[in-house]
Amino acid sequence: MVKNIGFISTRFSGTDGVTMETSKWSEVLRKIGHSCFWFAGELERDPQKSFLVPEAHFKYEKNQWINERIFGHKVRSTAVTDIIHDLKILLKIKIREFISQFNLDLLIAQNALTIPLHIPLGIALTEIIAETQIPMIAHHHDFYWERTRFSVNAAGDYLRMAFPPNLNNIEHVVINSAAKEELALRTGISSTIIPNVLDFENPPEVDEDKTIAFRDSLELGPQDRIILQPTRIIQRKGIEHAIDLVEDLNDPRYKLVISHEAGDEGYEYAEWLQETARERGVDLRLVKMRVSDPINNKENNKDKPTLWDIYPHADFITYPSLHEGFGNAFLEAVYFKKPLLINRYATFVRDIEPKGFDLIVMDGFLTKKNVQSVKEFLKSRKRKERMVNHNYEVAERNYSYAILQRGLNNILINFFGMKV
Repeated sequence: MVKNIGFISTRFSGTDGVTMETSKWSEVLRKIGHSCFWFAGELERDPQKSFLVPEAHFKYEKNQWINERIFGHKVRSTAVTDIIHDLKILLKIKIREFISQFNLDLLIAQNALTIPLHIPLGIALTEIIAETQIPMIAHHHDFYWERTRFSVNAAGDYLRMAFPPNLNNIEHVVINSAAKEELALRTGISSTIIPNVLDFENPPEVDEDKTIAFRDSLELGPQDRIILQPTRIIQRKGIEHAIDLVEDLNDPRYKLVISHEAGDEGYEYAEWLQETARERGVDLRLVKMRVSDPINNKENNKDKPTLWDIYPHADFITYPSLHEGFGNAFLEAVYFKKPLLINRYATFVRDIEPKGFDLIVMDGFLTKKNVQSVKEFLKSRKRKERMVNHNYEVAERNYSYAILQRGLNNILINFFGMKV
């Protein structure tokens, strides 16, 4: 039986991990015949299936005002509490309208009940779920207790209530084994692990004209070679290690390209990276245009470049993250059969590394051995092909759409007695 499914978050736009993983979920659900609808403060989706609520964005002015007075403080004023509840009431009204307008059978909260960037939205969702008993999947990407920035706060009551809520009509999904264990330990909530995935059954479709146009937009010459850092510009991505690598390669042909925008967590880190690159003599190129979600590109402005236009011309991928809930950029590099350097962040060590990938790994710092390995890969086509083909096969077994569909099957059987 076909179901109407509503996705809810603060934004579904751009190329952040939550937005892109949601696109994959909706693609799997739509292929089976279900209808997907969208609720957020920023949307790049089919307008006919979208419910835009600017107040739901984590950058909404009142929400930012709330966050400035809650995080880093231990006492909350009455005025802050009142604003939280006023915004919660407005969002509850909008969520009810969303459910009614599209006759929704199921809600899927994408990180909105996980990380408290928008506390009023989390409370509103929790109360709606309790009041309506509508089935919900809460898809958790990164919990507040995983981030230092939320460790001092004046909202412990709200965090215990809604991030995440412990209600009978919610099925909780996490993306790694540590999150599953910590969620159970802290809240008693059981959850299902569904890792991030890509459509490994179908290799990527590459538009040669768009990839060449994108390369040209970076003002790269035919002799230039791209070392790609395919992440947002935020501190936990460890991008300074990519600068170290390019410096140590000591070859002016290699340009470090960062594919995503800065701004989600301020611009200071981006400015520091640019200054560091200049001091080290590293040619750092930042993508100046907004890059769109390749999986959802049919419903976006088709003139925009997507991530899939960036990867084909990359000679090597750097992924020196200090912390990741899973690691979309890792899967994307494997999907495009690119060699990569990866830092052994906790989720990688526990959940990904045991699968048997062939990678260049660093353990918190870049070594001379790492640099020498990268140089060898850049010179040896045979070694590169052996690595990338092996990695693609491992990923197809472990991180394909079939894995996602199987996980969703089990959850929908629990709710409706039906398969996806």
